[in-house]
Amino acid sequence: MSNKWPRLDYLSWRETCSALHLYLQIAGKYRLAHSPWLNHSWNATFYVTPRGLVSSPIPDGPGIEIAFDFHDHMVVGTCGSGRTASFALGPTTVAAFRANFVQLIADLGGTPTFNDTPNEVPNPIPFREDHRDRPYDREAVQRYHQALVAADRVFNRFRTSFLGKSSPVHLFWGALDLAVTRFSGRRAPLHPAGIPSLPDNVAQEAYDREVSSAGFWPGGNGIDYPAFYAYAYPAPNGYRGAPVRPDAAFWHDGLSEFMLPYDAVQSDADPDAALMAFLVSTYEAAADLGSWDRDLLECSPGQPRKVRAPDAERAKVSPVATDAPVEREDGASKGRYRMILDGVEAEMTYSRAGDGLIIIDHTEVPAALRGRKVGERLVQQAVEDARREKVALIPLCPFAKAQIGRHPEWQDVLRQS
Repeated sequence: MSNKWPRLDYLSWRETCSALHLYLQIAGKYRLAHSPWLNHSWNATFYVTPRGLVSSPIPDGPGIEIAFDFHDHMVVGTCGSGRTASFALGPTTVAAFRANFVQLIADLGGTPTFNDTPNEVPNPIPFREDHRDRPYDREAVQRYHQALVAADRVFNRFRTSFLGKSSPVHLFWGALDLAVTRFSGRRAPLHPAGIPSLPDNVAQEAYDREVSSAGFWPGGNGIDYPAFYAYAYPAPNGYRGAPVRPDAAFWHDGLSEFMLPYDAVQSDADPDAALMAFLVSTYEAAADLGSWDRDLLECSPGQPRKVRAPDAERAKVSPVATDAPVEREDGASKGRYRMILDGVEAEMTYSRAGDGLIIIDHTEVPAALRGRKVGERLVQQAVEDARREKVALIPLCPFAKAQIGRHPEWQDVLRQS
């Protein structure tokens, strides 16, 4: 499996991408029709493999699994009785693909029934009535698959640092997005729904718990380029203005999500690190501003053959660090606070905006120091210094803002509007 990030040009293959999107919807709707409902529509998704995308076993007939093989460009079905059936991916019509897929399921002993209308696409035409010729760009499909493999690798590594409820890394065929979602554990307000060509109850069930979600689109959905996205539901106050990384990330007003163009990741000296920075910083903005219990929900990133230490052991061997020294490095325009515990450094950076104003930019507490109140201690030191120096603070950093919000006794140092 290659670690390379290929170049992607959505506009050059958007007709093939649109066709592939509809083909995946046909197979996904078959899975949805025959699988018991799993929270947040997780029973309907596809998963990235070294060769393409796979459905996992579908409880129909002898048990059927559907794979899209983007190396040999085939749709392959296997079943519990040992039979295999397949047909080629290539230039065709949606109606012809549907007919081939129906025959494949019947040949495997399944029942090829499913809803025949696309979801989450403009002006949906029933699959059986869509006779427009569609191209199939084999090289573009292979590049898209290579991008999925690379994104899936980083998404799965990101997933290992969360102990709370988290989705698998999976592809939703509705919007053709590879996604991973973290949950706070709390109920969310009823979602307003209204997503085109998607039943309201599906959208409302998908968002019935607080989430921080991130994913990857090949293009479309209001943008003409491949991009990573991140959003929170419900979005906490201040979320859209939170500083996120890397520098190429931005808030998209039309989509109400943070966006990171794929090209910015692909061209970075360390693409995996650039994407991980986006995933971590957007999640931290949602968790800090939304007052998630991060000490309970998070852990160190997973490593091969290394068992995570249980919380009880961590609590016993990792005392709270309220009495540990906080060092300050103060410059003419910028500075930082830092703590080093057990050889691990945490820091909080700030900028000066004139003689009487300090802006807290960012707080970075490695996962190994979670649960020891290190970040809180850094903010507390900034508050104490601000009082002594008679300066005001603006906490742009979501973590610092959330900490000061939880401590009314610290709020005297905030800049008065």
